[in-house]
Amino acid sequence: MSKKWMWIIGIVAVFVVAVSWVIGMYNNLVSMDVSVKAAWSQVDNQYQRRLDLIPNLVETVKGYKIHEADVIKNVADARARLAGANNVKDKVNAANGLEGALSRLLMVVENYPNLKADANFRQLMDSLEGTENRIAVERMRYNETVKEYNIAVRKFPASIFAGLYGFDKEKTL
Repeated sequence: MSKKWMWIIGIVAVFVVAVSWVIGMYNNLVSMDVSVKAAWSQVDNQYQRRLDLIPNLVETVKGYKIHEADVIKNVADARARLAGANNVKDKVNAANGLEGALSRLLMVVENYPNLKADANFRQLMDSLEGTENRIAVERMRYNETVKEYNIAVRKFPASIFAGLYGFDKEKTL
């Protein structure tokens, strides 16, 4: 074989390796982006679970003729804001508002021992507590996934390809 053909084969081999490396880097970024979206979906599922519990909780509390109507209205309004949120930032802000409204409702409930003793209320509170724990776990998983993704997007030379193909940093919760 002549030197000319050796050079051509060498250049083609280097080109194939470089293209394979770029494709691998791109596919890794795509996989990590999908993982971030899947992790957010799990957080969103838990937010929805909490949203589904709240009407029953509010109705149970209303049944005990609690006179703090503004607290109940704040919970309903915060729930509506979360249900109407369209993006991650708005959902996180609305979820935080709902958490605050729920904590104020639970402080009011402390003044009603009969309500706290009600089996339906206790069951709803257990479900809500379990959901809050699930939310915390899923938010932690989301943040870990976002951290790994953001590191990959910022590392050189992946940062060049990330910028070219629209892989932007994600925000943690």
